[in-house]
Amino acid sequence: MTQAPSVSDRDAIDRFVEMMAAQAGAARNTLAAYRTDLRLASELLGGKLAAAQAPELEQLAANWRDLSRATVARKAAALRRFYGFLVEEGDRGDDPSPALPRPGTERGLPRTLSRDDVDRLFAVVAERLRRDPPLAPDLRLSALLELLYGSGLRASELVGLPRGAVRTDKPFLILRGKGGRERLVPLSGRARAAVAAWRVQVRVDQAFLFPSGKTHLSRVRLFQIIRAVAAEAGIAPDRISPHVLRHAFATHLLEGGADLRALQSMLGHADIATTEIYTHVDRRRLVELVNERHPLREALVDAGARAS
Repeated sequence: MTQAPSVSDRDAIDRFVEMMAAQAGAARNTLAAYRTDLRLASELLGGKLAAAQAPELEQLAANWRDLSRATVARKAAALRRFYGFLVEEGDRGDDPSPALPRPGTERGLPRTLSRDDVDRLFAVVAERLRRDPPLAPDLRLSALLELLYGSGLRASELVGLPRGAVRTDKPFLILRGKGGRERLVPLSGRARAAVAAWRVQVRVDQAFLFPSGKTHLSRVRLFQIIRAVAAEAGIAPDRISPHVLRHAFATHLLEGGADLRALQSMLGHADIATTEIYTHVDRRRLVELVNERHPLREALVDAGARAS
């Protein structure tokens, strides 16, 4: 049996997370998830995660039995990277990770909203903005919704926007998203106008466009705001979230004929496979696109008629 490493779990986890931040450019939320998964696994194994062998990892998998397949897959992936790191660093001479489960994941189609749903949301906002003068919370709500649905921002990207990030003279926004990757995000005239109206309410010495206390609006508070306006619009609160609005942005663009590669860039996906799964298009719409735009559409129609 390979000699067990002398490194402590705490030290190994700290060094692994530092490596992921420095070399892999992992996002803060990803780093936090790695640290949590590894610490929990260490606790389950009595502080002997770094030295674990196959039997211990099988014991760990038994403790995950009641978790979803997606959660198990995430935890196992974190441990695989962790053990790979220990081998590369010379902290251990073997890699026990083949003993970890590989449940696979079933990525269902994400929830989305219909265009009528979105229209009802913005109708509520428009009604509120008819007040003279409009209230600051309503101006903020308008800016939040326009950026979520109009540009497909992630919740963390939205709440962390600097005060001067959106300019009225530039129809785009440069964002640093997951993994530190930069991308260009288009901004509609409506979004820029909504942000300009809200920014008047934000003190010039504020660092963030959506400030709250000493920092910015939290993702939890954003979630609550979106659910509250959804309830007012007659949309069940459990059907909506900031992420659902991001998905609606993508879905409705694809339904309108947007190019998948362009959408991948706007969403900030490293792999186009993520975009394909995340942005489903109604099957009927795909059939219509083929029938309307395929160079051989007449031949396809004739073949279909003969087959029937």
